[in-house]
Amino acid sequence: MKKIGILYGQENSFPPAFVERVNQKTGGKDIMAEPVRIDKVIQGEATSYDVVIDRISQDVPFYRGWLKNEALTGCAVVNNPFWWSADEKFFNNALATKIGVAVPKTVLLPSHQPPPDTNDNSFRNLAYPLNWEAIFAYVGWPAYFKPFAGGGWKNVYKLNDADEFFRAYSETGQLVMMLQEEVIFEKYFRCYCIDQRHVKVMNYEPRHPYHLRYVTDWQAPRDILEKVEQGVLKLNEYLGYDLNTVEFAIRDGVPLAIDFCNPAPDAEVTSVGQENFNWVVEAVSDMAIRKAREHVAGRDNLSWGKYVQAAVKKQAL
Repeated sequence: MKKIGILYGQENSFPPAFVERVNQKTGGKDIMAEPVRIDKVIQGEATSYDVVIDRISQDVPFYRGWLKNEALTGCAVVNNPFWWSADEKFFNNALATKIGVAVPKTVLLPSHQPPPDTNDNSFRNLAYPLNWEAIFAYVGWPAYFKPFAGGGWKNVYKLNDADEFFRAYSETGQLVMMLQEEVIFEKYFRCYCIDQRHVKVMNYEPRHPYHLRYVTDWQAPRDILEKVEQGVLKLNEYLGYDLNTVEFAIRDGVPLAIDFCNPAPDAEVTSVGQENFNWVVEAVSDMAIRKAREHVAGRDNLSWGKYVQAAVKKQAL
């Protein structure tokens, strides 16, 4: 009997619906799903799970450690905990520039306050002051100022000039931040990508209150929607995420990827709506069942993106 587990925290609707749907599809004959249960973690020892869907380890470091041990012993973890630990939003943007996906102009900035256990000698390679004139000229105003990793619209500022920037910068403490040009968009889409092959393009309005962001009636030409879908697939193929969302803003008819590092995207029915909820439950359950059936004991059962795969091939030559 193959076993699928889902690791989650404060979610109320998606995890039980996922477990129920997997068990409906398989009839409990060769595959079953359940909420993960951890009572001990011993180095190098496997548990009973062939597949685990991770919804919470970004907030609980203990879970991330457990998932890496699971992956080491052959479990197919969604998403790959080693890549997720290494990835962040600025790298996402940099990668997009190399694979032909349009993104806003973005720069990385050091934290305003030094990290713990550092001193002036720790920053011998960092120019002071930075070339602010060149940075501001590249990005332009207005601009968004936000952490280079993280999400949930935490510590995000909209800024109109250099004075506002330096005031905001002084409030960010030890957060590493990035400054990104504002995109004045005609339409905006948030897209689920499941299993690097299934895409659900959803109308989305980030300026609305959180519970109303999926309540829009935008219509887009088929060619734009096709470009959005192609961009979603390409980004996730290169990043290696099996469960992710990508946000695209349409400016002058051109889709720009705004945010695509969401490996535990919101899937609560109260926020995404019943239709989108049903789609993601169905798609994730199909993926988990496929991974369980293809699982091979003793093999690396993780998904690795084209970026990492290409680097490994170069090393092998």
